[in-house]
Amino acid sequence: MVTIQETELKEGILKAIERAKALSKPVLVSEVQEINHIEPLTFFAAGHEPFLGERFFWKDPADETFIIGLGICKQIQSDQAADRFFLVEEEWKNFIEDAIIDNPFQLNGIGPLMFGGFSFDPYKEKTRLWSKYSDSLFHIPKFMYSEINGRTFFTTNIVCTQHDDLSLAEAVQKERRTLFTALADDIYQEKYELINEDEINPEKWKDTVAEVVNELKQGELNKVVLARETRLHFSQSIQLEQVLMNLFKLQRESFIFAFESNGDCFIGASPERLVKKSGASFFTTCLAGSIARGKTEEEDRVLGDTLLADPKNIIEHEYVVRMIKAAMEEVCEEVTMPSKTQLLKTRDIQHLYTPVTGKAKKDTSLLLLVDRLHPTPALGGLPKEKAVEKIREVEELDRGFYGAPLGWVDYKGNGEFAVSIRSGLIQGDEASLFAGCGVVEDSNPESEYVETKIKFRPMLTALGGSN
Repeated sequence: MVTIQETELKEGILKAIERAKALSKPVLVSEVQEINHIEPLTFFAAGHEPFLGERFFWKDPADETFIIGLGICKQIQSDQAADRFFLVEEEWKNFIEDAIIDNPFQLNGIGPLMFGGFSFDPYKEKTRLWSKYSDSLFHIPKFMYSEINGRTFFTTNIVCTQHDDLSLAEAVQKERRTLFTALADDIYQEKYELINEDEINPEKWKDTVAEVVNELKQGELNKVVLARETRLHFSQSIQLEQVLMNLFKLQRESFIFAFESNGDCFIGASPERLVKKSGASFFTTCLAGSIARGKTEEEDRVLGDTLLADPKNIIEHEYVVRMIKAAMEEVCEEVTMPSKTQLLKTRDIQHLYTPVTGKAKKDTSLLLLVDRLHPTPALGGLPKEKAVEKIREVEELDRGFYGAPLGWVDYKGNGEFAVSIRSGLIQGDEASLFAGCGVVEDSNPESEYVETKIKFRPMLTALGGSN
C-alpha cells in the first residue's frame, strides 16, 4: 500500500501562488516523498488512460536508476537548430529559478526533472515520420516515480499562477489518489501479431554504401555512419507496456527507455551511454565495432576475439576513443580511461568498449558536454561536420531521435543521456525500427547490410517478431 502525505503539498501550493502574484509569472512547486516500492512498469501502466501520450520511462543498465514520468506540467520544445542545447538549458534554468522545492533527500533523479532529447540533425528536412517530435523536446512530468539505488520516491510537480487558489491542491490530491488506486500488479497483455515487415529500399541503401566507400577512398572523409529503416505492420495497436516488459526480459543490461509524444512513442534498449553527470564527475562510453553473439560459449569467445583483432573494427573504435577523449579534455580537469579495449556483450550483439571518466571544470554543464559529444563517430563519422553533411545529403532516412541524445537532467544539473540506438518509433499498429553501421574505405555493402539486420534484432524481438 502506497501512502502519500497531503498537508505539505497544500502549504507549498499556497506559497507558490503568493510568489506567482509577487513575480507576475507562473511558479513551480515540487514536492518529494519517500514511498513504498512500486514496480516501475506497473507505475508506467497506471498512466495508460489518464496520461496516454504524456509518459516516459527510463532505466539504466545497472538497475540503479528508474525514472518514470506521467503527465506534463511543462514542455520545453523548439525546432530552432542553432544553439539548441544552450537554449534548452536556459529555459530549464529560468523555469526552476523561482521554484518552491520541498526535497529533503540528497539524491540525483528526484524533484524537478526534465526528460527528453534532441533530433540527430536539426538541419535535415523533417518528414511525416517524426512530425510529433520537435527537434528539441523535453517534458517536466506532473507525477514522477524514481527508484534510486533501491530507495523509492514520488515527486509531484505543479505550476501555480497568480489566479489559482487552494482548490488546485484539492484537485491534485484527488488526481494522485486516483493514480495510486489504478496501480495493478498484472499488466494486461494484448494479443497482437506481426503481419508484415517492409524493409525501406535496402538495395538503394547498399548502393549508397558503395558510393560512400568510393568517396572515402578519395581521402576527405575517414568514416560515415549510414542508417536505414524497416517498417513493421501489426494486427492491432502495439501495447507499449508489453514491449517494455519484453525489453526488460531480453535487454536488461541496456538503457531501456520510452518517450511518448502526441500519441507516438520512441522506445528502445541502448547499450551506449553518451554521458552521465553526478556532482563534478562525468562518465562516458566509447562504443564502436560490433559482431554477433555465439550460440555456444566457445563460439561466443571466438567471435569476441575476432572482433578484438579485426582491423576495420579496431580503426572504427579508435576514431570514437580519440574524439571522445578530446571532447572530455576540453571540459574536464582530468580524464581517465583504461589502456586496453574491452568487450561489452548484450543479448544479440557484442561491442568494442572503452569507458572514460573525468572531473568537470567549474561551470561545465551536462548539456554543454552533450553538445560537444553529439554525434560521436559511432553515429556520425569523421571528420564530424563533414560526415554529418554527407549523411544529410545521401541518407534517405529522417533519423529523428534515432542515434541522438535522450535522457534527463534534474534541477541540480545532474543527469544522464544515452545514445538512442537499438530503437524504434511506435505509431498505433505500426513501428519503424532503425539501425546503422560505420562505413570506412574497406567496407563491404553486403556485410554492412547484414550488420544492420543484427542490430534490428533487439527491437524486432521485443515487438514480437522473429528472433
